[in-house]
Amino acid sequence: MNKPFDFTVFIGRFQPFHAGHLKVVQEGLKQADKLILLIGSAWQPRNTRNPWTHQEREEMVRACLSEEDNARLLCLPLMDVPYNDEIWVRNVQSTVNGLVTAHYTTPHRAAKIALIGHKKDQTGFYLNLFPQWHSISIENHRAISATPVREGYFIGNAQQVITSMVDTEVLPKSVANFLLIFAKENNGYVQVRDEILFIKKYQEAWKAAPYAPTFVTVDSIVIQSGHVLLIERKANPGKGLWALPGGFLDQGERVLDACLRELREETKLKVPTPVLKGSIKRQAVYDDPHRSARGRTVTHAFYIELEPNAELPKVKGGDDAKHARWVPLSELDPQLMFEDHYFIIQDMLGAV
Repeated sequence: MNKPFDFTVFIGRFQPFHAGHLKVVQEGLKQADKLILLIGSAWQPRNTRNPWTHQEREEMVRACLSEEDNARLLCLPLMDVPYNDEIWVRNVQSTVNGLVTAHYTTPHRAAKIALIGHKKDQTGFYLNLFPQWHSISIENHRAISATPVREGYFIGNAQQVITSMVDTEVLPKSVANFLLIFAKENNGYVQVRDEILFIKKYQEAWKAAPYAPTFVTVDSIVIQSGHVLLIERKANPGKGLWALPGGFLDQGERVLDACLRELREETKLKVPTPVLKGSIKRQAVYDDPHRSARGRTVTHAFYIELEPNAELPKVKGGDDAKHARWVPLSELDPQLMFEDHYFIIQDMLGAV
C-alpha cells in the first residue's frame, strides 16, 4: 500500500528516547516509506542536559523497532548552531536533501517530504522553518518530558526510577534496559550525576531569592597565528573540559576590565594591557537560555587578535584553570569544549 509521503523527517535530542518520541517515530514510519531521524545536540561533551552521545541515542531508538522498521530508518547526527538559526536550517536542508538523493529511486517525480513532530513547547519551533516540506503536527503523547526522566535517573536510585517509568509507560522496555546497563557500566553516568549534584548545591545559595537571578560573565577569545588560547577547567561544572578564559563580573567592574582580569588570572598571559585593548576586533553578547546549567547566564565576549608571531606567548594555568594552552583552530573539538564556547569561537571567527 502506497504511503502519503516518501520521507518523513523527525528532529530531536532524545535525551533519553521515551514513549512520546516512539509515538512520533511510529507515526512517521506509518506516513512514509522512510523516516529520517536527525539526532540533535550531536558532538557535545556529556553534560546535565545532554548525557548521551548521538550514537547511544541512535542505539536507544533502534532497540525499540523491528528489523523491518529499522531498515526504513535513516539516522544522522545534527550539530547545534545556537547563535545562527539560518545556518542550522541550511544544515538540516542539506542533510535531508543528501539522504533523499541517496535513497529515492522513483523517476520522473519529486520526492514527497513531510516534517513530523509535536508543538509541545519552544522545542517544536522547527516545524515552521521548512515551508518547502509538508508539516505533520501530532499530539504530545501523555505530555511526557525528558527533563524529569533525566533528573530522576541520575539523582535517585536508577533501577527503581527506571522500573517505575516502565510501569507507567514513560520509557520503552528496551530503552530502560539500555539505561540500566549505562548506569552500571559507563563512567559517564557518575560524571553526569556528580555534575547534577554540584549544580543543585550551587543553586541552593540563591534558592531564597524572590526571583531567579541572571548572572553576567565575560570571556575572551584570544587568537594569534591560527591558535586560540584555552584553559582546562579545574572543577565542576565541566571539570576537565577546555574553555575560554573568563569568569563572573565583579560588583563595580566594567565588562572589559573583568575580561582582562580573568584573562590574566587564568592564563598568566604577559601581553601589556594597551596591546590587548588595541587588539580587540569585536565584542558580542551570548545569551542562549540553555548555555549554562548553573542558571541564566549572559556572557560578554571579546575577540582579541594579536599580531602574528612565530613564537606564541607563554601561558600557564591559574585561579580556576588547571592548565592553559594555545590550540590550533583546526584541532578544536566540540566534544571537549565547555558549554557553548566552541560555538562562540566559531561565531566570532565567522566560520560557523
